[in-house]
Amino acid sequence: MKDSEFLEYFSRFIEECPEEVYKPGKPYVVMGDLHVGNGGSRDDMARNREIVQTVLGRWYLEKNYQLILNGDVEDVNKFRYESVRHAWPGLFELFYAFNEKGQLRKIIGNHDFPLLGIRGYPFELLPGLVLRRNNDRIFIFHGHQASDRYVKYGKISELLIRFLLKPLPIHNTSVSRDSRRRFLTERRVYQAVRGSGILGISGHTHRPLFESLSKYDNIRFTVENLLAEYDGASKRRKRAIEEKIMMLREEMTELSSMSKKRRKNQSLYGDSPFLVPCLFNAGCTTGKHGITVLEMDDDRISFVYWTDGPNTRPYITAEALKTDVLDGRWHRYVLHSDKLESLFNRIKLLGDA
Repeated sequence: MKDSEFLEYFSRFIEECPEEVYKPGKPYVVMGDLHVGNGGSRDDMARNREIVQTVLGRWYLEKNYQLILNGDVEDVNKFRYESVRHAWPGLFELFYAFNEKGQLRKIIGNHDFPLLGIRGYPFELLPGLVLRRNNDRIFIFHGHQASDRYVKYGKISELLIRFLLKPLPIHNTSVSRDSRRRFLTERRVYQAVRGSGILGISGHTHRPLFESLSKYDNIRFTVENLLAEYDGASKRRKRAIEEKIMMLREEMTELSSMSKKRRKNQSLYGDSPFLVPCLFNAGCTTGKHGITVLEMDDDRISFVYWTDGPNTRPYITAEALKTDVLDGRWHRYVLHSDKLESLFNRIKLLGDA
């Protein structure tokens, strides 16, 4: 499928999704790709049960955040819905608590698509969500819509699931485990978001993105900025720059030492002279050492990493803009943050729309 064809589909898709007014003084948290299962060894989120439930209840619920679940929450491609509900009563109690306050928005993904066939499912399922900020739009969607198969057969698949298949296990190849498909998906979504003149928040690939930049991109651009500053810096500042560059070199060396399949994390957005900061991805909650989310508060968007105990990786602690500790144990690191006004100005000046 050509990018122009997907952009046409994507524009229609945005218009079909519900829209709400974005409130600058109201906090939002976007969390996606939980892949909650039956609590057993094949449950991708089992190891992060405590941290997810703690930060949802003790931080985001108590601080009155609106919780936006961006797809692939219950993994009913792998497990029966009843077994998921049975294994995660505390998590669903939290969903109910957010919902009772009017603070839950649940977007459908490809792994929880069969929920559409469950009668009496307790939460509204959205294809995507538009938050309108004056004349600007923030569009939150899962991202599986970038596949050719979904564009061609999505409506038919929805009807089959809703009326025939119901919650039968329908197996899906996960794009998050296929590097080639992951980057093709990201590139297609980036082109469509850029062409639409919006700020897009997707999921699906499990790879965090902030301002269209991966971790690899962020480190590379940080090093380039530090090198540009180095010549005119004071002796004291030069020593600090040298230490930071050495730390970032070690992080890049670690990335480069990964196997070829895991290492392919460079940007594939390079058919334009400018990288437009329009695409964000909250990552996932199935990480080995913690979970990642996106927060919007005080008209800013921030990328946040939660982990159990103080992080020992120099890259995390050195780059953190802010660190909070919850209950003396759970550490919240704000790794990136920017004003929405600044982002939309750059999208308008550098984008295609």
